[in-house]
Amino acid sequence: MSKQNRHHHVETQAVHMGNQVDPATGAVVPPIVLSTTFERQGDGSFPHGYIYTRSQNPNRQALEESLAALEGGARAMAFGSGQAATNAIFQSLKAGDHVIVPNEAYFGTPKLVREVYSHLGINASYVDMTNLAAVQAAVTPHTKVIWIETPSNPLLSITDIAAVSEFAHRAGALAVIDNTWASPLMQQPLALGADIVMHATTKYISGHTDALGGALIFARDDEFTARVNMVQTLGGAVPSPFDCWLIMRGIRTLPLRVRQQTSNAQRVAEFLADHSAVETVFYPGLASHPGHALAAQQMRGGFGGMLSFNVRGGADEAMAVAANLQLFTRATSLGGIESLIEHRASIEGPTSTTPQNLLRVSIGIEHVDDLINDLRHGLRAIH
Repeated sequence: MSKQNRHHHVETQAVHMGNQVDPATGAVVPPIVLSTTFERQGDGSFPHGYIYTRSQNPNRQALEESLAALEGGARAMAFGSGQAATNAIFQSLKAGDHVIVPNEAYFGTPKLVREVYSHLGINASYVDMTNLAAVQAAVTPHTKVIWIETPSNPLLSITDIAAVSEFAHRAGALAVIDNTWASPLMQQPLALGADIVMHATTKYISGHTDALGGALIFARDDEFTARVNMVQTLGGAVPSPFDCWLIMRGIRTLPLRVRQQTSNAQRVAEFLADHSAVETVFYPGLASHPGHALAAQQMRGGFGGMLSFNVRGGADEAMAVAANLQLFTRATSLGGIESLIEHRASIEGPTSTTPQNLLRVSIGIEHVDDLINDLRHGLRAIH
């Protein structure tokens, strides 16, 4: 048994899983293996297990081992982006299959299903995942995937992972959950009954806004897992060795970063909830949030570093608040060490259903008092 397998706490897993001392040099930090191809022995074998970097690479293998450990999965696969990971799930289905997708989620997920897979014969229902009766009613004999995103983007709605997973299993379908916003630190969907977890590793897992990536973690190494692996290899949407190395670097501090971001987000949400220029705060850590009790049951150690809020007014007022901030950077993405803010509706485009007065916030690791003071100053633009 390796030293990694003897450790069970997430902090130790984050530091050690997938991080072996380099046997060639004794380097404590594993090297970046940039080679695209690997030497074959005279008998035709590959003694190190690597053939070509599209099918596997030492840096990607280390990342996948670490991700599987963090989520408690049997196997993980890394991709070049979160969308590539999502795409691999739907690409592994066949014409005539049915999927259930949240009507509130990262806008790229339902857009991918509508604009790509509906033309390839995949049927979809779009439902409010917080309404269990609606989810159950949407299940058909052809349902193969129920896609869950909780907390959701951008309103942080909470879906009952165990209940929806049970609906999926009764139908012979898979429960797949986008766990990007919670991170493996705050939520363990496989332990709650989900079959597959998706991450945009660009976000919290990498944590430094400098590496693009995605991942799927599987509860079982079964026939569907093998099919997704085929899609990963043949499709070739894999991360570079350098991106894998960067994401592994981020994993080492994941528990420290996410705990600080979560603590900061709770304080920021409480401040905003008491501000007269703020109409509504969407954060499951607030007792006023409709999903608070459920989130407290299925999340652990806090409610994450993401929140959204509606200012009093419309798009102009929301834009004015964002423009009046100094510490928060106006940018898309989330999960990095720096705090970001964006007017989500304008990012999603003319078909967006996100309220025009909503600002989405990714809380960083700065001192929380400085963040609150910056928001106080920003809200003076409309107050």
